Amino acid sequence: MVCRYRNETEVNQHVPVLQDDLVDAVITDPDGIYLDATFGRGGHARALLKKLSSKASLVALDRDPDAFHAAVTLSREDSRVHAEHGVFGELGSILSGNQSDQLSGLMMDLGVSSPQLDDPARGFSFMRNGPLDMRMDPETGESAASWLNRVGFRELVAVLSELGDEKNARSIARSILNRRPLHTTGELVSAVNNARFRPDPRKHPATRVFQAVRMHINDELAELSRGIEAGFHHLVCGGRIGVLSFHSLEHAAVRKKFQALVRPLTPRRLPVRGTPSGRAVYVIKAKRPELSETSVNPRSRSALLQVVERIE
Repeated sequence: MVCRYRNETEVNQHVPVLQDDLVDAVITDPDGIYLDATFGRGGHARALLKKLSSKASLVALDRDPDAFHAAVTLSREDSRVHAEHGVFGELGSILSGNQSDQLSGLMMDLGVSSPQLDDPARGFSFMRNGPLDMRMDPETGESAASWLNRVGFRELVAVLSELGDEKNARSIARSILNRRPLHTTGELVSAVNNARFRPDPRKHPATRVFQAVRMHINDELAELSRGIEAGFHHLVCGGRIGVLSFHSLEHAAVRKKFQALVRPLTPRRLPVRGTPSGRAVYVIKAKRPELSETSVNPRSRSALLQVVERIE
């Protein structure tokens, strides 16, 4: 979820990325059932609701407690909205519980949101000192501090390399272990800054480290995979999944899942009549924001939209 603030005090001002593109792409039936699996502060959801009929319904899901409360507030304003607190991997039980297991469309807006980044207490930002937490849901799972203070050198190097694409993973990991225990984001930033490597002048030295730790703590790639699988299972024929991702690992994970759905089910070497098809077709293979959007919302520059439609 990538947003822009007009100033530091407007903590909930929120500009969704590729809003019209995502919403227009997933709408297949104005009377249908839809799911916003990353409600956030409801920017995409509100845009979707404006284009749906009074007969439609929207399940608003988020694992973040503050986002869930925002969804509850919207549900009190609009009877079409049903707020749910949970993760992608729980979509099956959530949708069945809502008797909403025949989706016309599903939206996912991945990553960390501006309200999360701008709240020091959440521990997502290397620009603001606060508790070293990083959990999307602070009430469940292990915090970043707990994990960093117990993890071994090899595992930490692997996480920084695989989830952060951090080329200096070994020197940074060694610095982190030497400075334990860590309790604040500022202490983690200091550990990164004191590692022996030449930082990329275009990025803050801790950018990739914070990304890697956050993604590991929240099991983001595995949750994404489970969410796409469960969401596709609950789509009606002709229903669509649209996913907004914001860095190469997310782009690749979505692409891999979508390609598996689009790929023909028949083995390549097996002779068949006609052209075999998969379970889905691409609606949008890869769309980036226009310059008009990135100039106003710099955080949107890395966004990528991918959309598939179920055909069987």
